[in-house]
Amino acid sequence: MTGGADGITLDHVVIAVSDWARSNAFYRDVCGAELVELTEHGPRRWRYRFGDIMFNVHGPGMDPQPVARIPAAPGMADLCLVWPGTATQAIQHLREHGVEPEEGPVPRNGAGGPGFSVYFRDPDGSLLEFISYAERPS
Repeated sequence: MTGGADGITLDHVVIAVSDWARSNAFYRDVCGAELVELTEHGPRRWRYRFGDIMFNVHGPGMDPQPVARIPAAPGMADLCLVWPGTATQAIQHLREHGVEPEEGPVPRNGAGGPGFSVYFRDPDGSLLEFISYAERPS
């Protein structure tokens, strides 16, 4: 991963979910996350890995510390994931998993430059975006 001017890169973000089984299935099957189960230091919990980026997940049975001044809550995230194919293929993938896109494909600019995005929601209502760089807006 390319870093900023001082070599700083993103390691992980925190999201919150209300139901482990439902969210684990969604992030694994729809978003392609690798589920990383943790059992040490407290109750059973998971993280979602996307290559070299991780979502640390706060969920039922946890009392994480420290947390932000306004802690993460289910449905509060607004996250973008890079989709490896076209935006049309992303829509097809979502529908195959029973997820109806809310918007898209629409032209957007992401970290990789211009692309097409498709917006959808996780089971708690967090807004997710697949951005595709396979086709570029003209």
